[in-house]
Amino acid sequence: MISEVKLLQRREARELDQTRPPALSRVWNITKYILAGAWFGVALVKGEIVSWYRLQEMFRFESFHMYGVISSAVAVGALSLLLIRKSGIKGSDGNVLQPKRKILNRGTVIGGMLFGMGWAMTGACPGSLYALTGAGFPAMLVTIIGALAGTLLYGIAKKGK
Repeated sequence: MISEVKLLQRREARELDQTRPPALSRVWNITKYILAGAWFGVALVKGEIVSWYRLQEMFRFESFHMYGVISSAVAVGALSLLLIRKSGIKGSDGNVLQPKRKILNRGTVIGGMLFGMGWAMTGACPGSLYALTGAGFPAMLVTIIGALAGTLLYGIAKKGK
């Protein structure tokens, strides 16, 4: 009974999206992601996940706080992937989601080491850069520019292969 109600609610939501003008529908699609990102940023700040001091405690092995958060995220991600693979959940396009297994290679190891060094030097991972900027740390804009430059260089190098 519950699944029938959920299916009906989804169908009504899709029909509502189809009756909206395309521009309004695009605005709503963008707005919901901005709201979700803002909520995530507030959660990062309030949970002290983006605290430079918490990150330094982690890298000095002085506190379990960040290790607990990261371990929880890994466990939730692994469980989510397992459930997606086992249940045959369909995406918005109607196809069954099939997360692909990643192969560990030299580039992944080097990239992970660079990521870790950048994280240790700046006190921020990419997920927290925008939250820290929004929390009133404008110096993080320099780190955002560096992250974007690194992404651009990666794209150029990848294209050259």
